[in-house]
Amino acid sequence: MANTHTQIHIQTVFAVQDKQSLIKSEWKNELYKYISGIIQNNNHKVLQINGMSDHIHILFGMRPTQSLSDLMKQVKQDSSKWVNSRGFVNGKFSWQAGFGAFSYSRSELAPVINYIKNQEQDHKAVTFQDEYLKFLKEFHIEFDERYVFKPVL
Repeated sequence: MANTHTQIHIQTVFAVQDKQSLIKSEWKNELYKYISGIIQNNNHKVLQINGMSDHIHILFGMRPTQSLSDLMKQVKQDSSKWVNSRGFVNGKFSWQAGFGAFSYSRSELAPVINYIKNQEQDHKAVTFQDEYLKFLKEFHIEFDERYVFKPVL
């Protein structure tokens, strides 16, 4: 798009189906590289990716050539297929429906990158559910707590 100038920084957060702790340390870096490749192949720029055994955080610079929903759908579908094709889990691996997305200015990137890098340390004191609810409240996103982590039946 000629003469289109943007600076869009998004952190997405999403969980393993039913918040199961399926992402193992032995293969999580491979998963992160695979997901980074999906995002980069769609012409976006990954700034930081990390997570825990039950969820993931991705901070990236987004180009306005694709909707966020389409990108996240592709990331989740393709990475689920990748995990399953490698037999990393017993049974079927999938991500929970939906995701959280939070936008940041350039001046906020360093602390967000640090936060994502330090997931293991942060989650010694805070659960994923508490972390996610904090994001929703800090960003003034309306939600019904009964449905935020509702398991898919």
